[in-house]
Amino acid sequence: MLARVEFQDVVRRRRMVRRYRTDPIDPELLDRALRNATRAPNAGFTQGWGFLVLDSPDDVARFWRASTDAVDSPGAWLRGMMTAPVVVLPCSSKQAYLDRYAEPDKGWTDRDESRWQMPYWHLDTAMASLLILQTMTDAGLGGCFFGLAPGAEPRLRAEFGIPAAFDPIGVLTLGHPDEPAPDARLGSPSRRARRPWTDVVHRGTWTP
Repeated sequence: MLARVEFQDVVRRRRMVRRYRTDPIDPELLDRALRNATRAPNAGFTQGWGFLVLDSPDDVARFWRASTDAVDSPGAWLRGMMTAPVVVLPCSSKQAYLDRYAEPDKGWTDRDESRWQMPYWHLDTAMASLLILQTMTDAGLGGCFFGLAPGAEPRLRAEFGIPAAFDPIGVLTLGHPDEPAPDARLGSPSRRARRPWTDVVHRGTWTP
């Protein structure tokens, strides 16, 4: 049984992992992370998300072949990412939200997308993705969220049969971290200071 940590420690310790050990993820933990994802806030309780889970070596290899042309000559970042034992594609369904808000208790019968000032189908699925990352951190593992390369989506749809009604919003790699000590890690946080939260919080008015 992996040791669980306090919520504030989960928030503090969560980071983007760029290289993984070969240890597999416990299937029960992966199921817990996916179950937790479905507890994310979502407009109208639409639950318009889907998660393509690739947790076998063959399926993970298929993902990398379909998502990049650099598999045979990867750079440092891709080389590290390809060590992940699990890849998850969180997908959102705009149509599910348009349909949900045309139901009697919402009443937008025209399904007009312009009613939505923000694409909540993407936002809700992003919040679900964060819950997967937090669950991994809670269990002592890690993950990384990143965007698909331009042109990769059609190939992934064809390779894995992703329905037209669902759009991948990004990619999650998951596993046991295999990286250097925090002060030796690469990535933007090693080059940029975290902004103090007091600099980004505005109380009562944005400007003084």
